[in-house]
Amino acid sequence: MKQISYRLFVYGSLRSGFHHPAYKYISHYFTFVCNGTIKGVLTDMGEYPAATPTSEPLFIKGELYRINNEDEFSWAIGQLDDYEGVNAEEDEAPLFRRELTDVHTHNNEVFQAWVYWYNGDTTGKPVISSGDVLEYFKGKIKQ
Repeated sequence: MKQISYRLFVYGSLRSGFHHPAYKYISHYFTFVCNGTIKGVLTDMGEYPAATPTSEPLFIKGELYRINNEDEFSWAIGQLDDYEGVNAEEDEAPLFRRELTDVHTHNNEVFQAWVYWYNGDTTGKPVISSGDVLEYFKGKIKQ
């Protein structure tokens, strides 16, 4: 597969159901393609969810997007890199890292897309076993 992808997979605050201000940005530069899953573990870090890749049969639910204008991709993804803490200060480690991963859709298609993996330690933090941040946080609010 080629290393250039104009797709983005989001699983947390950038998903449409969160109604986060950052989603307005996403919807301006990217168009929703479909819901999908990626192979990974989702952890509740308190203020945000953290996805980490795994070889286990665990999946994270999210949304697949495609850039509206390929000429704007570098700028648009750069803004998201800043939002996700990829570009850390000189004396700090990046909070997340952006990598290509396979996104599986409901009709068995597989697309390569960029995802933000957590770059820190999740030891001792609660695992979101459903793989769905929206479902998980709705359940926490009801408690």
